[in-house]
Amino acid sequence: MESAICNGDMEPAPHILVVDDDREIRDLLARFLVEKHQMRVTAVRDAREARRAFANGHYHLVVLDLMLPGESGIDLARWLRGQSDIPIVMLTAMGEETDRIIGLELGADDYVSKPFNPRELLARIRAVLRRAGDTVERRSEANNRNMRFAGWTLEPARRRLLNPDGAEVALTGGEYDLLVALVDRANRVLTRDMLLDLLRGRQAGPFDRAIDVAISRLRRKLEDDGRNAQLIKTVRGGGYVLAATVERA
Repeated sequence: MESAICNGDMEPAPHILVVDDDREIRDLLARFLVEKHQMRVTAVRDAREARRAFANGHYHLVVLDLMLPGESGIDLARWLRGQSDIPIVMLTAMGEETDRIIGLELGADDYVSKPFNPRELLARIRAVLRRAGDTVERRSEANNRNMRFAGWTLEPARRRLLNPDGAEVALTGGEYDLLVALVDRANRVLTRDMLLDLLRGRQAGPFDRAIDVAISRLRRKLEDDGRNAQLIKTVRGGGYVLAATVERA
């Protein structure tokens, strides 16, 4: 991993994580964003270094090349989105429309096609940071709002679950996080890999049944019969889905 390149200004500056296997592009962006525009930059060459950097630092935005060696930028974008809502600006090869669409569907905020003008990328970065700043307060407020579904209530501020009678149901930390992942994405099929990414930040192996076990425990606590589950449904060959309308209050 390359060392973080920082400006000498004492005022807070956006910290950008640049992920690109092209050293010239990494050096160009570091010089351009740091020396001319007083941002902080950490530049890495692949997904492995990006994961390590992300775990050890605090970033405001990721500039991500989708054509990485080894683990692809699309896979890394999926992992990043499972970890946080950090803004992502993709770098894509000219004409790679499919990758661009997949990246945007995964939650990337914007894209720039290679070859690119650094000033265009800077404009995209600033625009995305502005949008992110505008939504931070609203997102924080939404994250603390109670979520009601099928008579049950999740209270994020207290990390607790109430049954339809208002009594608290004891959940482990893992069970609570799993339920939040399902409720936040109600009526959307979540594969085991997606759930593992959201909960633990790793891909599931072909025989990894940790999610299945956790779902079974959660169903019991939600009084959702596993053989005829109506709330957390199994999608054959797909994963799981919370089949309920969620209201936030």
